[in-house]
Amino acid sequence: MRDGIIIAVGQPDALKRDHSGASVVEYPGCAIMPGLVNAHTHLELTHFPSWRLRTHVEYNPRRFVDWVIQLVKIKRGLTGDDYRASVREGIRMCLESGTTAVGEIVCDPALAPLYRSSPLAGRLFFELLGHDPARFRPMLDLALAACDAPGDGPLLPGLSPHAPYTIAEENLVLIRDAAFPRRLPLAVHVSESLAEGEFISDSAGPLAEELYPFVGWERYLTPPRHCTSTELLDRSGLLTPATLAVHCVHVTLNDSEILKKRGVHVVLCPRSNQRLDVGRPPIGLLKKLGIPLALGTDSLASNDSLSLWEEMRFVLANFAHDVSPPELFAMATTGAAGALGISASCGSLETGKRADFQVVGNVGQAAATLLERAIMEGDVQEVYAGGQRYTGTAV
Repeated sequence: MRDGIIIAVGQPDALKRDHSGASVVEYPGCAIMPGLVNAHTHLELTHFPSWRLRTHVEYNPRRFVDWVIQLVKIKRGLTGDDYRASVREGIRMCLESGTTAVGEIVCDPALAPLYRSSPLAGRLFFELLGHDPARFRPMLDLALAACDAPGDGPLLPGLSPHAPYTIAEENLVLIRDAAFPRRLPLAVHVSESLAEGEFISDSAGPLAEELYPFVGWERYLTPPRHCTSTELLDRSGLLTPATLAVHCVHVTLNDSEILKKRGVHVVLCPRSNQRLDVGRPPIGLLKKLGIPLALGTDSLASNDSLSLWEEMRFVLANFAHDVSPPELFAMATTGAAGALGISASCGSLETGKRADFQVVGNVGQAAATLLERAIMEGDVQEVYAGGQRYTGTAV
């Protein structure tokens, strides 16, 4: 590698011959593997467990809506310093577990410089939600300004319409009209819970009866739409090959066919789904239809770690009949890079790409089982992001 870029990949003898002036570092018994790409993160929420303890907000939500309300309560008491410290810790945890690129949801555009000062690559999706046009338009303008900010670093911009149940339908159209001329990709939470489906179809259920009164949105309840989240997003024009649909736990066959037809990438976060008790994503169906899949951890508000290795272990243990180790590893590398639109620079070890890689030990000697062994028992020993060895100081 040179200047943070891979300049050659091959067998050791050939590389030493053709690049005789290069320094050589040996890692006996280890595998050099691409840096992992976490397609869905909320690093701003990394300190959520400690915030919960500090604010004495009970953490045993019985239902998805309880968890959402709890999250809102906790966020209301946070400061900018809280978020900055949380982001720094999230960046550290990603890098230490071999993740070198993320699809990060950013609630506050003012935090963007903090991310961009880190070694991480990927994409920053600036989050949008709300109903009141007088408040939504300024939020959209701030997000667009953050996207338009000059810079040629490895973290590219995007927009994140939070979810169909938190955004007015007319605001979805505003997002579409703003994003498409700028070629901004979108990341949106889709069909994460049964409560979402009930809300979108019938304007009923706990989201309508509890969340909306809690945040003062009762007057924005619409008549029943009699459609799914996927159908609503599709008729708003938001489903394109540049869209990431996150979670998709409760997508129907018809929803899945729409996602396939529109070329949408689906990001799965199975540990988060289990933690929130919302169900299991239909990996077999999505894979059968040929929908491009990526893997994410979501946040520490709904997961135990930011490690994609642990996410892959969970998937192999719980979805063994749906996905093989090579397919799963692709979801955390090339598949996630494709979802984020960064395949030209990240996701695999190829000449011309960013020198993002990790050295993994305890992988055994058999090539045929290396990936499975790495996923189930591997030990991350070194991480390089943009050609720089990570030493524990990220930002």
